[in-house]
Amino acid sequence: MNRIEIGKALAQARKAKQLTQREVQKLTNINKSTLSEIENGKFTGSLDILERYTHYLDYELAVLPRASSKSRLPRWGELDELFSEDS
Repeated sequence: MNRIEIGKALAQARKAKQLTQREVQKLTNINKSTLSEIENGKFTGSLDILERYTHYLDYELAVLPRASSKSRLPRWGELDELFSEDS
């Protein structure tokens, strides 16, 4: 998941609990503008804040390997082949 997908999922979870951002702000002590940044995929703040928000909504953060092998960087030995003019 990327930041936008995470934000959408958390916004949906909050709305499913019928809570406004202002209500969540009071319950979690996370600034409303920060909640908005998270839900809009623009949050670049601390992991602690994101973890508190996800925990409050009964979600958990997880680190998983990427599904696509296309996202890996090329190995040093592959560079000549990638930039070969004969290709």
